Parts: sequence; C-alpha cells; structure tokens
Amino acid sequence: QVQLVESGGGLVQTGDSLRLSCAASGLTFSNYAMGWLRPSPGKEREFVAGISWIGESTYYADSVKGRFTISRDNAKNTVYLRMNTLKPEDTAVYYCTAGSNWPEIRAESDYWGQGTQVTVSS
Repeated sequence: QVQLVESGGGLVQTGDSLRLSCAASGLTFSNYAMGWLRPSPGKEREFVAGISWIGESTYYADSVKGRFTISRDNAKNTVYLRMNTLKPEDTAVYYCTAGSNWPEIRAESDYWGQGTQVTVSS
C-alpha cells in the first residue's frame, strides 16, 4: 500500500520560513517524480513545485519561484519543500504527490498524501 505522509506545516508570520517533508512508503521511490500542490482560488489546484526521479530537473510555479526549493533524498524516500519569505497568499493545505512521468506529473499523478496545513499570518 502506497503512503505519502506530509509533515512540517504550521502557523507562521509573513516573511518566515518552513520546511515541509513527505515520507513515501510502499513504492520504489526513485521511480517516481515527486511534487507539491495546493488548492488555488479559481483553479482545481496549483502545482507548486516538482522534481524528477533523481532530482536532475525541477519545476516551480511562478507564484513561488525564487522563494521555494524542492529537493529529494532517495535514500530516505523523502521529498522536501523549503519555503522562504512566506506570504499570506501561501496559506493552504499542501499535498505531496508522486507520479510516474516527468514532467507530466504537473498534470497527472498516481498518488497523493493527506496534506499538511500551512498558515501565514500578516
């Protein structure tokens, strides 16, 4: 059974930083591209950041480019999202996702976690 378990969310102030983690189990981690997404007003979801199988390629939404960094540790079956200079509009539940294909994970994924709440106060 595949599980993606997010952690690291919380309540912070504008300008603060957070690091989200997503621990994967039940799959061959290095065979999956990984990503983070969040609900977005007017959209079903916003694909915030993605990373290819061994991290050789990354993607960032314009809204987070320069502030967020995605990374992965295949030895630990974990993907991270470092979020700097947080803004109130970053407030959302952040979901970890795993997809077989890169860069198609931006549009379709195979697995999702339960999410971790990030709240940024002004």
